[in-house]
Amino acid sequence: MVAPYTILSNLAKEIQPPDKGIFSRTIFGDERVKVIAFGFAVGEELSEHTASMPAILQILSGNAALTLGDDLHAATAGTWVHMPAGLKHSVKAETPVLMLLFLMK
Repeated sequence: MVAPYTILSNLAKEIQPPDKGIFSRTIFGDERVKVIAFGFAVGEELSEHTASMPAILQILSGNAALTLGDDLHAATAGTWVHMPAGLKHSVKAETPVLMLLFLMK
């Protein structure tokens, strides 16, 4: 029988920031939400873009420059952001960064 839940007993072991580049892996998806784990090496960035659905960003570790619309924010471990569909945003890692992205369907 398949369990009616998903558990990752140690998310930090599932994802690690790479030495170079950006790592991404879908860790959960159903008809309501898709959860993607990201690892960024120092200096890597997701350039400005928009999402077609509402999204939540959660910084798990590291420091990043986060642009939301025209506003620049310093994002650190514990930073949590809800973004409506269509909001321009970007992420630039200032240190190795681990981040979760929740795409709401």
